[in-house]
Amino acid sequence: MELDVSLESDSLSINIDNPFHMDVDSLVQQIGAFLSERGEELSGLDVKGLLPRMVRGIAGCEKGCPADAKSFVSRGFDNFELAYVEGGILTASAKTAGGKVLSVKMFPEF
Repeated sequence: MELDVSLESDSLSINIDNPFHMDVDSLVQQIGAFLSERGEELSGLDVKGLLPRMVRGIAGCEKGCPADAKSFVSRGFDNFELAYVEGGILTASAKTAGGKVLSVKMFPEF
């Protein structure tokens, strides 16, 4: 899976080799460092809880079954605005404490 994190016009791409055994803490640290370099922080944004739910939302989309992704989007998560994009892509966006928009996109590997 591919994880794309963006803040305004800057972005960070992270390849997730094994999404079911991903090191969530390491991913959160990478995202936190990315934001910190841009004068922002993750405070108040539950990225650690979001990432595993995004994986569960798109796992299996390879077989054309995005029902869990759509269900995840309809339930929502924390203060993130969620969307399902055709092709099995999940997006989540929220405002940082500094008022900038953090966007997280997860792409399945087909």
